[in-house]
Amino acid sequence: MLNLHKDHKNLVLLAFSVFVILSIGVAIIPAYQMEEYQPIPGMKDLTAQERRGLSIYISEGCVGCHTQQVRNIEMDKTWGDRPSLASDYYYSKKRMDIWRQSPSLLGSERTGPDLTDIGSRQPSKDWHLLHLYNPRLVVEASVMPQYTWMFHKIDTSYVDIDDVTLPRSITKMEGSDVVIASRDALDLVAYLKSLQQFSFEDYEPPMDFIPALPKDEVTATGGAKKTVGAGLYQKNCAACHQTTGRGVKGAFPPLAGSLIVNNKNPEMLVKIILMGYDARAEYGVMPALGENLSDEEIKAITDHERSSWGNNAPQVPLETITRLRDSLKNSNIK
Repeated sequence: MLNLHKDHKNLVLLAFSVFVILSIGVAIIPAYQMEEYQPIPGMKDLTAQERRGLSIYISEGCVGCHTQQVRNIEMDKTWGDRPSLASDYYYSKKRMDIWRQSPSLLGSERTGPDLTDIGSRQPSKDWHLLHLYNPRLVVEASVMPQYTWMFHKIDTSYVDIDDVTLPRSITKMEGSDVVIASRDALDLVAYLKSLQQFSFEDYEPPMDFIPALPKDEVTATGGAKKTVGAGLYQKNCAACHQTTGRGVKGAFPPLAGSLIVNNKNPEMLVKIILMGYDARAEYGVMPALGENLSDEEIKAITDHERSSWGNNAPQVPLETITRLRDSLKNSNIK
């Protein structure tokens, strides 16, 4: 047994070993696991100007008063149409280099409003510039400090054609002086305007992945029905679960190899499609599709999911879908 109170060398080695193990488990492994997330299909990366604005947002400590996370609770519906997903932060959390991870922008308090969708709520560049110059000009009750160092007062004779000036009537400049926005201010505003929650309703996934089946294959294997299911899946499901059925890590679960999809009893799968699903916090909310899809369409989708990407489960009887729909409808009435 080690006498650590006397053996200082082993005491230091033990303490250092514990430090290394904790650092790997608490910091290094989670940091690399975050790199495994995928961007939401159709979501755009930040431009060079927006990325400079992101750096300014971080350096100015904006995260101290503003959050960028919409929680799955009623009061947060003010800030976004849906709860935030890990993949929403894919581009803003890209690793800076092998040693550095981008700071988290989630925030922990809302002295100011959440900014997840501020680009949609306030799309005007002029509004954001005035808000930075003096927040009270556009929000009377604001407690946000003025960022006047991001603006310069110059004579109108020196104003360049590319300079963005603030209205003299608001800034109350006298004589020939005007206030122009610096590059930092313009970059920060570009980043703020880029904060728009990605909408899946506006996303049209590509349809060219569905191959045209030869006529003999259509009649011999029932391929026509499979193509219908693939088309319905692409239209209603692929934006989240992907054409490959692999989903998006940190956002939407995979269907390939899913125990629910491959279960011999398809009732859980059918109920999820009919009613939606929100029982797993690590994934986004699955909306209910029962009102938008007929029983025949749900059967086509489930049969496609249960026979694609290596899945091998029996087809879902149409009577099962009809029975579950009627049962759920009756339970809602009661």
